Amino acid sequence: MKHYLLLLILGITISLPVQAQHKAIKQLHFLLGSWEMKNAKGNISEVWKKDGKSLSGRCYKHYVNGDSVLTEIIKLITIDGELYFSVTGFEKDNKGTTNFKLVSVKKQIFIFENKNHDFPQRIVYENKGKTSLVAWIEGEIEGKKMKMDFVYQRKNLSN
Repeated sequence: MKHYLLLLILGITISLPVQAQHKAIKQLHFLLGSWEMKNAKGNISEVWKKDGKSLSGRCYKHYVNGDSVLTEIIKLITIDGELYFSVTGFEKDNKGTTNFKLVSVKKQIFIFENKNHDFPQRIVYENKGKTSLVAWIEGEIEGKKMKMDFVYQRKNLSN
């Protein structure tokens, strides 16, 4: 009987982090669809889709002249039972893949962090409802605190 109880406790202990990651991914389903932020040069967009049990997305810059450039591929991935925001950049100073670990979920604010990355060290998404989303990147560059905000509107409400 003790062996069965021990196996049950071990099984529950092992499955808790996996269940927490699935819960966090489900909480991030608000990202699904197309998001757009207008700026003086055109706009920036993120397009998220369901990718198996996870989510993946693409970030674009759309210029006023009609040109569009893929800037990043973004994915939610699990590494050693932990959820990460994985960014693969394609711009001149933003090439390669960097992973940011989910460190906090509070009141629809999701904080991903990688203290070893040059900039940003944190990527944050805040669910503001069906039609808006606020994201920001923050960290330090040469000892100076920096933050960039991205205020997105849902591009197509049918998504």
